[in-house]
Amino acid sequence: MQKISCDILVIGGGPAGGVTAVTAKMNYPQKEVLVIREFETQLVPCAIPYIFGETLGCSDKDVASCGAAVEMGISTRLGEVRDIDLKDKIAFTNSEAISFDKLVFATGSKPFVHQSLRHALALDGVFTVAKNKELIDKAKAYIEDKEKIVVVGTGFIGIEMAMELASSGKKVTVVGGSKHILKGAFDSEIATQAESILKEHKIEFIGSDRVTEIIDKNGDNIVNAVKLKSTRVVDAEVVILATGYKPNTELAQKVGISLGHYGGIWVDEYMRTENHDIFAVGDCSARRAFITKVPSKVMLASTSSSEGRVAGSSLYGLEYIKGFSGTIAIFSTMIGKTAFSSAGVTEDEANEAGMDVVVGTFSGMNRHPATIPGAQKQFVKLIATRHGGQIIGGQIVGGNETGEMINIIGLMIESSQSVYNIMSMQIATQPMLTAAPTNYPIVMAAIMAMKKIERQGD
Repeated sequence: MQKISCDILVIGGGPAGGVTAVTAKMNYPQKEVLVIREFETQLVPCAIPYIFGETLGCSDKDVASCGAAVEMGISTRLGEVRDIDLKDKIAFTNSEAISFDKLVFATGSKPFVHQSLRHALALDGVFTVAKNKELIDKAKAYIEDKEKIVVVGTGFIGIEMAMELASSGKKVTVVGGSKHILKGAFDSEIATQAESILKEHKIEFIGSDRVTEIIDKNGDNIVNAVKLKSTRVVDAEVVILATGYKPNTELAQKVGISLGHYGGIWVDEYMRTENHDIFAVGDCSARRAFITKVPSKVMLASTSSSEGRVAGSSLYGLEYIKGFSGTIAIFSTMIGKTAFSSAGVTEDEANEAGMDVVVGTFSGMNRHPATIPGAQKQFVKLIATRHGGQIIGGQIVGGNETGEMINIIGLMIESSQSVYNIMSMQIATQPMLTAAPTNYPIVMAAIMAMKKIERQGD
């Protein structure tokens, strides 16, 4: 067995692992950083749905670049770490023993499939949305000449998959247990707007139901249909299980690393495990919500990247005294030609948690004047605490600019801004790029929330 050594060993080459490695090298340029990754070609996870339609069309257009790591002198090896001697600080692959000083778990996540449906993965035509180029290529090739597709799951991946497949002429049905799609990210009045776009694209949405059985009618190991809790049977040539992901922590469990809620590796605000020479970042780590501090299942590359920056700068001391205070859960997606974005706590979530909140909304146009080519309607919703007006959530529906506007709201949440701060926020506006300065939607929504606070009754 070949013996090699490094100062910092990162297990995993996804967004979390990559950002950790780069940040570590920037902060500790004298240290030798080694990344062990399982796949030679790393896909951009959030763009996987677009492989199945006309947007990308193939997985070769969804390959993540590792150029920065190469330029910075970060070493990368293909392989899988199968065991770790934590006492002597040695990680083992099939052919190598790797000595390290600091270790970072960035092992990501794997598709989650409910136990009642796992047996169906053996059927031809049943797929998960794996972060694996080989498996994605296999699924795409199989789907190519099929017509009837059932997508199980109403989260972002499921809805984006459905839209892409429908754009390719497939007959698509989406099934989910919640009343509305994108549960947890949007309140019902916004989710229903997204559902109307699905309908316009001839996608059938079956909510408040769930798949109880995946059926092989002919006994030939090929899927034919799904059966729902309501007893309805939906014909299907392909079933895509977009039912979420679970932390990939098998290696961590094997070597005795403590786990937290939902099976993620327990970490503190600096992404350290109980052993401060060992860190965990990305989907494999346990998370909590930024506002409510409750355990969170949110898995986002943006959150993983933030965690990677915190870990990469904290390996040899707490250089920046801040840490990672929880996931704000910032989401964006395109459904048809309309962008939907959210950050923080929804109104429904706030009410369920017993929080005393006010809501400010504003509808307008994303360009000024409204006759500018490409102008479209824009809606902003802010959720703020009644006492103090601190912004804890926001949702936007509009054009492409929505994806960056929600980042503004995310920063407001993270920096504890109030509606009073936002009322006087100075902004740059331009007719071809933004809404009018006289009624900039984020500012106007903050003013609407502020008025409710002042009335102390709505």
